[in-house]
Amino acid sequence: MSPKDGGRSTAEARRALILRHAVSAFAKSGYHATPVTDIADAAGISQAYVFRLFGSKLGLFTATLELCFERVEQALQEGAEGSLGGSAAQVLEGMGDAYAALIADRDLLMLQVHAQSATDVPEIREAFRKGYASAVTLAHSLSGGTRDQVQYFFAMGLMCHLITALDLDEVDAPWARTLANGMTHHPRSTG
Repeated sequence: MSPKDGGRSTAEARRALILRHAVSAFAKSGYHATPVTDIADAAGISQAYVFRLFGSKLGLFTATLELCFERVEQALQEGAEGSLGGSAAQVLEGMGDAYAALIADRDLLMLQVHAQSATDVPEIREAFRKGYASAVTLAHSLSGGTRDQVQYFFAMGLMCHLITALDLDEVDAPWARTLANGMTHHPRSTG
């Protein structure tokens, strides 16, 4: 372990570097259209080393999706901490605000959109299910909300995806205002 990478092994540091570039690459082109060479080149690492660390393109994609859900859970926890002592509805609202800020990072949003479109691949479907299972369990645990409240929370999260993906904040039309009404939005950013 070198002091330069904060004490992490070279493999761990490179794995994190590759995943950082993978989020952006898969967000742009999705699982099927993203060559591993693009990610390896962006990370300054050989394709062979990427395969050594992740086993395959599928292994890299599912690890990238796992990282995305780790960030989702971190945002949910931070949102809940900011609402300590509140009702279940207030805690869920705080988590929703934190999630809305998280998906202002267009890369994380689009990675989830592309992952959903690739759920015909069993391993991706299972990784997506696992990520949602963990996030739903966490939201329920942190908020103390009912199943109906947590379901509504996730339904609104998916609505946030739609609003953010289509930039509905920039559309001045009744239909767009109807969908975005009462929703928290954050300025767009890229990873």
